Amino acid sequence: MVVETTTYDPHGFPPFAVTVDVVVLTMSDGRLHVLLVRRGVPPFEGMWAIPGGFKRPEESLDEAAQRELLEETGVDGASLLRQFGAYGDPERDPRMNVVTIAYIAVLRDVQGIAGGTDAVAAALVPLSQILNGKIELAFDHAQILRDAVERVRTDLALTGIATAFVGPTFTLAELRAVYEEVWGVQLDAANFRRSVLAEKGWVISTGRRARPGPEGGKPAELYRAGRMWRHGAPIRYAQPSGKRRGSK
Repeated sequence: MVVETTTYDPHGFPPFAVTVDVVVLTMSDGRLHVLLVRRGVPPFEGMWAIPGGFKRPEESLDEAAQRELLEETGVDGASLLRQFGAYGDPERDPRMNVVTIAYIAVLRDVQGIAGGTDAVAAALVPLSQILNGKIELAFDHAQILRDAVERVRTDLALTGIATAFVGPTFTLAELRAVYEEVWGVQLDAANFRRSVLAEKGWVISTGRRARPGPEGGKPAELYRAGRMWRHGAPIRYAQPSGKRRGSK
């Protein structure tokens, strides 16, 4: 197929840049955290931001997201990295017209975090501190983060994203904590167990148990994810009648 290009003038269109921003979510100490970087250059120098940067001409969007995540935070090998949105408000970046492609990354275990390139620091921050306004983010990153969380809340009931937050083996309490943190509710442990074990294929017993906790008692059984997660999830979104974390 021959494409006619003689009438096309690229100079007739205003230039704009393309960036990628990666919302990195992980469970730490039973709570949902987000990985942020502190900007070391203008604009918004010194403010916390979502890791990201400009796409290079020779790389794909996915390649740019992986590179920026590694360069700015030292993190490599996310258990999930997925596009979820695009943001093109002409005023979102004071430097020029910049369109950003937003990604969600889920990490099972975060180690070796270190700021790099134009980020002077990187840290895991409790998600609640950003959603309640205690930490202000650069650019429109607060909106991007809120949208990412809403996407994960929806996907949790429809896909196997919950298993991306836990290790290759996990306890049912660890899996339940993912749902409770993302949805912001407290689930009944017995009902959760019944839902996950009711149908074969969601979780598979390893025949091993976790290490004893500080409270003692019988160690919890360890499971691994089964094939059913490829087709959905065993837990539906908790209704408003469920007890919300922090409620009395």
